[in-house]
Amino acid sequence: VNKIWKLFRFFILVCAAFVPSLAAQELPRVTISTEFGEIEIEIDTVRAPVTASNFLGYVDGGFYNGGRFHRTVHPENQPNDSIRIEVIQASINSQRSGEGFSPIPLERTNVTGIRHQDGTISMARGGPDSATSSFFICLGEQSSLDYGGFRNSDGQGFAAFGRVVRGMDVVRQIQQQPAEGQTLTPPVGILSANRVEEL
Repeated sequence: VNKIWKLFRFFILVCAAFVPSLAAQELPRVTISTEFGEIEIEIDTVRAPVTASNFLGYVDGGFYNGGRFHRTVHPENQPNDSIRIEVIQASINSQRSGEGFSPIPLERTNVTGIRHQDGTISMARGGPDSATSSFFICLGEQSSLDYGGFRNSDGQGFAAFGRVVRGMDVVRQIQQQPAEGQTLTPPVGILSANRVEEL
């Protein structure tokens, strides 16, 4: 028994040496500066590499500078929806709308394991492989946006790819701004979106 246990321990140690730990990896962060303050987001390039790389491409290209949070969704402004959510949604600078990248494949939450919880950032989309630059941030748990949920009738869910690590108070403030239906009036401007420099 002792020999088997020693072999098992050796096997575990060897595996641990070659399998990188997600917790030990430094994930990139992005600071979104808005009219109401900063939102800092950790981008999960490990579990959602396609979606994360796409978002960082828009950040590095300066597409969100001069963009805006244009949509707020809360229980009071979706009376005709049987499945209700709470999010704020953002878009790139409208003057650069024709310069964006091609749509990306949908990284489903049942594959990535990134659920739509309070502070999750995720890509807006129409069809399953149609996401480009527009993203949203969740307020509270939004399981209907995960794979198998039916906020989108195809049941494929949305591609979550990170989480807010600072600035949820700003997210809540944006959600509470005046709106006509779900359209923020006026929209909340994005002053800049930049990677956080590593120390």
